[in-house]
Amino acid sequence: MANVLTDSAMIDPVSLDGETALSPGYWSKVGRRLLHDAGAVSCGLVLILLLVGIIAAPWVAPADPSLASILARLKPIGTTAHLLGTDELGRDMLSRLLYGGRTTFLMGIAPVLIALLIGGTLGLIAGFAGRATNMVIMRAMDVLYAFPSVLLAVALSGALGSGVGNAILSLTLVFIAPIARVAESATTEVSHLDFVDAARASGASGATVLRVHVLGHVLGPVLVYASSLSSLSIVLAAGLSFLGLGVTPPNPDWGLMLSTLRQSIYVQPLVVALPGLMIFIASLCLNLISDALRRAMMVKQ
Repeated sequence: MANVLTDSAMIDPVSLDGETALSPGYWSKVGRRLLHDAGAVSCGLVLILLLVGIIAAPWVAPADPSLASILARLKPIGTTAHLLGTDELGRDMLSRLLYGGRTTFLMGIAPVLIALLIGGTLGLIAGFAGRATNMVIMRAMDVLYAFPSVLLAVALSGALGSGVGNAILSLTLVFIAPIARVAESATTEVSHLDFVDAARASGASGATVLRVHVLGHVLGPVLVYASSLSSLSIVLAAGLSFLGLGVTPPNPDWGLMLSTLRQSIYVQPLVVALPGLMIFIASLCLNLISDALRRAMMVKQ
């Protein structure tokens, strides 16, 4: 099984109009470019709508997501009092989709953010320090990167046990290595540029050179790459729940809902497809926004 994570060598540290990610006004320029991208704006609005819905679930959900009714099992979409139908236990699908989105997004986004902090820091140190430090850190990352991402996530979750916390930890470990490789590759390239050598020659400390002269050029490509992992993380998180390694019943989750409903696909196929459709929409929108962010930040691939 091939590793689905992108090779870090495909991303170069390129600034926006001569500015870096730490320059004043940099993100306002990125924001203006994103606002002129119709695809990014459309996907952003869809994600905002989804997030508002799942955050406001206690107020907008029409029913208790755990309230079952045998008499209301597998009602079709459009049923009175159940706009999106009911599941195999008679629970309202709209309510479960809203509440389930909370855990799916948490399990999908949190690992990327944590891995960005840890992997980005390790890659930055490895690329700037070089020599033995680089060898130790990157060889450790290669051990994790050698395994296919899906297989590694399943293996780690199986070893740690089911649960949201363990699923987040498993996915975090999966993403640390590729993010570290991207950060190390970008840092190594920037560290050999003339302005960095000039800063060192002026007597600036290593920490100052890293923070002032290197970080701004590395942050852009690392953020772009991390954002591209968010769509994959949503799918992997849903996959873990589908396999019983993520959220445990009766808590709602899009992946778990797909698993429990799959036996009913010949009875109510449209209802069964709803969790999968939500996963697809969230993943697609995150992926398209990541592409738009890359273009806006002028990061070459």
